[in-house]
Amino acid sequence: MEELLAVLAAATATGLVVDLVYSYRGRPRPHIGAWALALTLYSVASWMLVIGLVFGWSSGVFRTFYGLGAILTVPFLGVGSAYLVLGETSGRRLLEWFSVAGLFALFITFTAPFVAPLASDGLPAGSDVFAEIGSVGPAGPRFYALVFNVVGTVLLVGLAGWSAVRFWSTNRRLVAGSGLIVLGGLFPAFGGTLFAVGETSAFGLSLFFGAAFLWAGFRVASGARR
Repeated sequence: MEELLAVLAAATATGLVVDLVYSYRGRPRPHIGAWALALTLYSVASWMLVIGLVFGWSSGVFRTFYGLGAILTVPFLGVGSAYLVLGETSGRRLLEWFSVAGLFALFITFTAPFVAPLASDGLPAGSDVFAEIGSVGPAGPRFYALVFNVVGTVLLVGLAGWSAVRFWSTNRRLVAGSGLIVLGGLFPAFGGTLFAVGETSAFGLSLFFGAAFLWAGFRVASGARR
């Protein structure tokens, strides 16, 4: 069941990436490009989950899954929303900042030692294989996962609230699209909480619903901003 849900989530995310790339090629817009980047990260992380569940986890597969999914996806979703709601200058500055910081976080993720072997089946938790936050200074992958997700979530929710205030009377499609994108970004975080208490099937389901809500939000929001 876990494998099937993971495949469903990965296939949905991949379909969204194709849709976004096709839309960007037809009419290049920076928020579409940023969302395509974020969903590419999401899609690759989802396929790493499929590989790990079906064939077993290796160091490279788990680190790619963790770095792209647990650390980078949500901030780059926020970058796309910043392009859409705040404009190109703000979006570009956030893109530059997250790109530099994200590359450093990936370097840490791929070089940090494991404190325990990877599980032979199921989905290993970051808390099982990486050191506790603070035990090795502010340099472990779990530290960057926490910081990037908090910043990315605040960015997503804050921009959704700002768009609601700014565009409610003039562009409710944009408000609705931003709200759906927030839901799509929060579903995987909620699934991660369920996974932490042992509900591993719910994690795969949350990835699928996250991709589905993101797809809906992008379609609605993209038709709202001309």
